[in-house]
Amino acid sequence: MPRFGVLGPLTIESPPGRRTAPRGDHQRALLAVLLLNANSSVPVDALVETLWPETPPKSYSSNLHTYVSRLRARFEGLEIERDPRGYRLVVEPDDLDLLSFRAAVAAGQAAARAGDPAAAAGHYRRALAEWRGPVLSGLHVPRLDADIARLESERLAAFEDCVDAELSDGRHGELTGELQAMITEHPLRERLAAQLMIALHRAGRQADSLAVHRDLRTTLVEELGVEPGAEVRRVHAAVLRGEDPVPSARQAQVFPICQLPPDIADLAGREGEIAKLSGLLGHGTGVPVAVITGEPGAGKSTLAVSTAHRLRGAFPDGQLFVPLAGASSTPRDLADVLGDLLRALGVTGPAIPDDVAARAAAYRGRLADRRVLVVLDDAAGPEQVRALLPGTPGSAVLATSRRRLSGLAGADRLHLAPLSGAEAMTLLERLAGPDRVGAERSDAERIAKACGNLPLALRIAGSRLAMRPGLSLGKLAGKLEDEVSRLDELQVSDLQVRGSIASSYEALSPSARRAFRLIGRCRTLDLPAWAVSTLVNDRADSADSAGEEADEAIDELVEASLLEATGLDPTGEQRFRMHDLVRVYATELGRELEIRAERVATVAKLSDAALCLADTAARRLPRTVPMPLSDQDLPAQPLSGELVERLLRDPGTWFSVERANLVSAVSSMCAVGWLRKALRMLERLSAYLYLHSHYTDMRTAYETLRDAALKAGDRHIVVIAEANLTVLLHVRGEYERAVEGYRECSKELAELGDVSARAWVETNLARCLVGLGRAGESLHAATQARELSIVEETGPGAYALHAESAALHRLGKVAEALEIDRRSLAHARESGDERQLGVALQGLSWSLMLDGREEEARETIEESVGVLRRTTAKSALAKSLRTQGAILAGAGRRADAVKAYENARRLADALEERPRELSCTRAIAASWIGDGQAGRAIPVLHRCLDEFRAMGGKPATGLTLHVLRRAYEAVGETEAAEAAGEEAKRLEVPHDANASTLVRLLLSLTEPASA
Repeated sequence: MPRFGVLGPLTIESPPGRRTAPRGDHQRALLAVLLLNANSSVPVDALVETLWPETPPKSYSSNLHTYVSRLRARFEGLEIERDPRGYRLVVEPDDLDLLSFRAAVAAGQAAARAGDPAAAAGHYRRALAEWRGPVLSGLHVPRLDADIARLESERLAAFEDCVDAELSDGRHGELTGELQAMITEHPLRERLAAQLMIALHRAGRQADSLAVHRDLRTTLVEELGVEPGAEVRRVHAAVLRGEDPVPSARQAQVFPICQLPPDIADLAGREGEIAKLSGLLGHGTGVPVAVITGEPGAGKSTLAVSTAHRLRGAFPDGQLFVPLAGASSTPRDLADVLGDLLRALGVTGPAIPDDVAARAAAYRGRLADRRVLVVLDDAAGPEQVRALLPGTPGSAVLATSRRRLSGLAGADRLHLAPLSGAEAMTLLERLAGPDRVGAERSDAERIAKACGNLPLALRIAGSRLAMRPGLSLGKLAGKLEDEVSRLDELQVSDLQVRGSIASSYEALSPSARRAFRLIGRCRTLDLPAWAVSTLVNDRADSADSAGEEADEAIDELVEASLLEATGLDPTGEQRFRMHDLVRVYATELGRELEIRAERVATVAKLSDAALCLADTAARRLPRTVPMPLSDQDLPAQPLSGELVERLLRDPGTWFSVERANLVSAVSSMCAVGWLRKALRMLERLSAYLYLHSHYTDMRTAYETLRDAALKAGDRHIVVIAEANLTVLLHVRGEYERAVEGYRECSKELAELGDVSARAWVETNLARCLVGLGRAGESLHAATQARELSIVEETGPGAYALHAESAALHRLGKVAEALEIDRRSLAHARESGDERQLGVALQGLSWSLMLDGREEEARETIEESVGVLRRTTAKSALAKSLRTQGAILAGAGRRADAVKAYENARRLADALEERPRELSCTRAIAASWIGDGQAGRAIPVLHRCLDEFRAMGGKPATGLTLHVLRRAYEAVGETEAAEAAGEEAKRLEVPHDANASTLVRLLLSLTEPASA
């Protein structure tokens, strides 16, 4: 019978531990609703509503029967019964995580009622360990929303009951961090707050405990208008008196035996892992088994020993340590292991049976009714662990293995990740000395990065430094950063990273070894399932239809901890991770065993798939980046249409998930000389990056592309990269540099004959010149851009119309601008593109305002803001909100105007659009003058003034001076006011309708509210 999981992503684990899931959305939804109602009949009507929430097909009954039949056929042992009301999925409690959770909760409640808080806490921790994430994450079935909400409430209640038990058992010290995290998620949960207050009070942190009460009370009063309840008040009173609200039930413990190796003195980090293992092994019934898995060199044995030392008090009858040598070619014989254990437990000579089964029985007999922690180090497989499990409750087993031991039923697993950056630095300091590491901190960080924060590698690097006091950290870092020699450098005495990884590789099947080498060709560490399948399969096919041999090879790599399955991403795709040092070893093997042409072909297949996905995703996003999207040199999509549609159901989500990988892919393509492919990838990625203002990623990627193109002598790619980098200068408000860059790029593109890109560049130049107050030049550039554009309605032609309108405003030709804006709006309404419509409405609203049609302007800008709020175009929304603020100021609606400006500023700040953020700040400062806070406004206005001057924006500078003049007048500084006013007049441009209107609107905000 397979084991089902709904407390997290929907999973089905079939022996020997292979996880699968139904392929179709309808099958997944059907299985989900049956599992949530396991062993209960689900009416047909409810199932139909689940599968077809809108309008069911006429053949729904037949379709439903088909889906049920497919589920039975796909998963052997799946029992779905038909009854007069509907369908019922029959499942044993141990075969569904939800039922296991509820059974463990019930056991915890019984133990709590019996007065055994330690046992209760163990049951609750076992129950909570069933949760792998949000219920049915990655699967949205509206019909199940209420059920999911109820389950989340059950989980929270179980956690709170668990905390009560652990507080009663005196285990407050390990609870504070966990409780603080939960309160962050549930700030109005009074029971959590009371528990945290108790834990902090017991830890001697009375002030922090009282602060929790203060924060809770403030939140309840402000959000609900109520005071804390009786329980919180009782705990608060006890803390104030210095009393313990809950007495401890923990009693002193003794222990007779300990085989554990010494606890390591320089352990760095791992406190969270130790706490989790301690919770897993503290179950009050049964024999809890925790397995620490992880890649070679992750520190599994070290963690197990350290955890066992900390748990000695919980296992008073002893701690056994059993090395099993599972990673070697000759794991220890089970008979020898049992013989050693029996001798340690007092069985000697002829009393030790010859038969292995008899020895195992005698071993269990010696541990009967004892509380012993058995540490099994480096297990080769589940059969080794099963033979060494105690037979009665009270004892526990902590095993380590490079393999996941998926066939070990009932075991809790902890996958050990590399150290965090801070923990890695702490370990280096302990090995090489804090003064030495502190003096060369940046080089120490390079060493840690090259080691991938893997404890074994860090220990080797630190030991080498300790043995050679004269070796600089920079020199060692340089050697480690060379991938070709990195593994040669990571060995000292009997410690070596290569040998540690090699032993795991050599235990693989031939197909898994090949898959390991293929995945190693990809420099990306976080890979989606479609990418892994594309690398491993000879056929360029979808993950769903991948060959069985390839799937088995991937499963084997995961089981061996050479590839980590890190869970489902927001697109519903499984993710895989290969540690950097493991990848280096895989790459090393590839160079030895395969020719270069094979390696290049594999990576090319993957890059083609990624580029085609990025192309489809980019075309489904609103086009905001003001540069062309070329269709040249695009390969055919190697993935299936079904997979593409599933991945790109939400293109923005796919880009957000793959953003780091795609940026890295651009760099890798440049490194191997695939410049045209790198440009095509970056054009598509920019559609997402620019939309969400990820300007740093854009700048880094385009600089990498430009430098590679310069080296290769590709003039066209150099110019395109420079044009995009100039767009980023423009966004940051570096107008003078941007104008220079645009003009140079336009000249180069004219010589190269790229009319499309030149039209975009001229459009951007026109917009930039407006910001500098050079309206005549802007109008010329906008006109030229429109003439270069193929069509006026879309692309650079539409952008050019907006720039032309802005230039006409500056020249006082408002009527002409109005005509252009009406034309733009007509095009936008025809297009059906909401972003384009919102932008066109904003432009028209401002022209109407300049033409004195204030009521029409107000209605138009309100429509613009409403439309843009429904889109992801946050930059356009920020601009419309700023315009709304100005129009509302003119209508005398001062409070609404300030609110619009504040919302616009918040967006501009998040988007790193400094010019717009400054203009909103200026308007808000103007309102302070009207509030009688001119003294507060003056320094803020000066900061705005300095930045506008640095940008070269004369109109913005002049507007700021007008507001500053009014601020100085308000505080009675006449001379400063006159100086600001005179400078503002010198910057005024005749006929600039935009500036004169904005001055009037901004100054209206400086008037007292009662005026």
